[in-house]
Amino acid sequence: MVRIISALILAAVAACAFAQEKLQLVNDPPDRHIVVAGDTLWGISGKFLKDPWRWPDIWQLNKAQIRNPHRIYPGDVVVLDRTGGRPRLKLASRNKLQPQVYSEALKKEISSIPSSVIEAFISKPMIVSADALDEVPRIIAGQEERSMLGSGDVAFVTGIPNAKIIDWSVYRPGKALKDPDTEEILGYEAFDLGSAQLTQVGTPATVKIMTAREEIVRGDRLTPAPRKDIIAYVPHAPERKIAARVMSMYGGLNEGGKLSVITLNRGSRDGLEVGHVLALSRHQVATGRDEDDKKLNVTLPDERYGLVFVFRTFDRISYALVMESSRSVIVGDTLGNP
Repeated sequence: MVRIISALILAAVAACAFAQEKLQLVNDPPDRHIVVAGDTLWGISGKFLKDPWRWPDIWQLNKAQIRNPHRIYPGDVVVLDRTGGRPRLKLASRNKLQPQVYSEALKKEISSIPSSVIEAFISKPMIVSADALDEVPRIIAGQEERSMLGSGDVAFVTGIPNAKIIDWSVYRPGKALKDPDTEEILGYEAFDLGSAQLTQVGTPATVKIMTAREEIVRGDRLTPAPRKDIIAYVPHAPERKIAARVMSMYGGLNEGGKLSVITLNRGSRDGLEVGHVLALSRHQVATGRDEDDKKLNVTLPDERYGLVFVFRTFDRISYALVMESSRSVIVGDTLGNP
């Protein structure tokens, strides 16, 4: 009990210390910035802040507002206000005499981070739990005994109990995701094959293949089609200590960099949530010599070299986008509080 109380006190002290950290402006920041299509809140804040992920602080958002951040559109003017002893960003009133161009591009509010990079990861079932893999609906046959199915074909599926869910995503289990620390398989990447729609409940149920990115075969799985909404991602530091590692680079690459999508060996049950910012570090070991000139390995302090943004969490795995990186990201690199 004493240990738990001590840990809670330390966590509270750390949180307070972070909250009191002074915002540092970049050298010679601009007085204002005119928002253009393609801007992000992270990018705009980087023109003013040394730590652009702290844009909720410079906008002075409280905890409730952080869930529903500013709606900012191309054409808006962001102004740096230095009055009051603490810098803040705010929107200037539009000049009514200034010519306005009304278009769909101007109506679309800007996002926190580059939404086009992660949109596919929000609208598709990218990770499947290792425990649930055998419990999900699967295709057992095709109409007229077809072994390969495409758009418009009919398939028969086991594991759909009722008609509560009509729209489904079709996928095939892919690469196993192993925890670098324990070698335990935490889940599988799901290779997106297309979509299907339930047409008749039964044992088996009947579905129609609506889209097929490649041939769908017996044994492929189904999962409820996720919502396609890109939610308002607001960066913030975890409120508890996080220690994670890079499990993989999406696409089977050996290394990544800025705007690469990576998987982490920690998820919602470990305290990670959408919007968390984590620091990327690499464990360093150097070769040295002792007093007898014998070779030995010397452990050096971890080198912090970048930041990632968690944008989707599962129970034991998370997806994160590399926002800043001064070197290549590799599997096994560590992540912690920024």
